[in-house]
Amino acid sequence: MSGHSKWSTIKRKKGAADAKRGKIFTKLIREIVTGARLGGGDVDANPRLRLAVDKARAANMPKDNIERAIQKGTGGGEDANFEEVVYEGYGPGGTAVLVDGLTDNRNRTVGEVRHVFTKAGCALGDPGCVSYLFEKKGLLAFEGADLDGDALMEAALEAGAADVLEDVDGCTVVTEPSQFAHVKAQLEAAGFQAVRAEVALEPSTTVQLEGDQAEAMLRLADALEDLDDVQAIHANFDISDETLAKLAG
Repeated sequence: MSGHSKWSTIKRKKGAADAKRGKIFTKLIREIVTGARLGGGDVDANPRLRLAVDKARAANMPKDNIERAIQKGTGGGEDANFEEVVYEGYGPGGTAVLVDGLTDNRNRTVGEVRHVFTKAGCALGDPGCVSYLFEKKGLLAFEGADLDGDALMEAALEAGAADVLEDVDGCTVVTEPSQFAHVKAQLEAAGFQAVRAEVALEPSTTVQLEGDQAEAMLRLADALEDLDDVQAIHANFDISDETLAKLAG
């Protein structure tokens, strides 16, 4: 896997999710608030809200926090009016980078994002400069020593998945965005629980990074994710497991 999927895998291996639990909650609350504001507070009838709530539960967010965020979104008010923003730029080695954000101050957010790119020796680009390289896909990652890859593949394809990819860590089920919730529910009913479930932007082409460029890309992604207004990062980099092991060491 590559780009956003690769970055998600790297974060789990580094344990970064636990280290940044507070920031993760902040981002998830914003997504829940925005999802409830745009599509209503009924989780079953609002796919975006359902996905945000599922992510919050996977991150062990308390039920009360989730319910308060939904109420804030449906109740309105200035503190619920986060605006969606997308920034495009170029990372180390010519990597294409897309940054998704939710903000209540566009000027602040673009300034912070530009500062991170500039400090890394990279640059923001014009709208549309790299977005054409990405396509939205549903991704469900499954891992575990007892994972039956053949049974998962059969169940996934029967449920309407577009593809099932195998790697050393397990399997990733790929779906069309419109089929994501259905496939996820069908696999859960069949006894398969994903370790990661999201609708993400997957790159059509990838840039292989090694050595200093690989390390610089990971630092850039870390710095961007540290920003409160940044919800997700998508990039078309790929880093070999050997290089990851060296960087982790």
